[in-house]
Amino acid sequence: MRVFQELKIWQRSHEFTLRIYESTKTFPKEELYGLTSQMRRSASSIPTNIAEGCGKNSNPDFARFINIAMGSAAELEYQLILSKDLQYISERDFDSLYNELVEIRRMINTFIRKLV
Repeated sequence: MRVFQELKIWQRSHEFTLRIYESTKTFPKEELYGLTSQMRRSASSIPTNIAEGCGKNSNPDFARFINIAMGSAAELEYQLILSKDLQYISERDFDSLYNELVEIRRMINTFIRKLV
């Protein structure tokens, strides 16, 4: 059995999720059930699926959940672009969050290759 808290990819995606929650606190109130909620769900889906995959007994099952995490990361990438274009986050915050997300996606991709 794998312990998800020990995985660097889980630790990094968890910290990133906390940053997304913090960043979306300043979004307009009318976005609470829209973009704010979507971004938080996409971000939290990454470490959630990594954790769930750790509970599976085979590498193919684990890889399936890691692939779902990758899909959530891609979804969040667009939502970050939209947030910037709507001017809900600054260019500087966008760059920081976007670069971190790109690195997490690279880590996920590398992790998937090691599983299969």
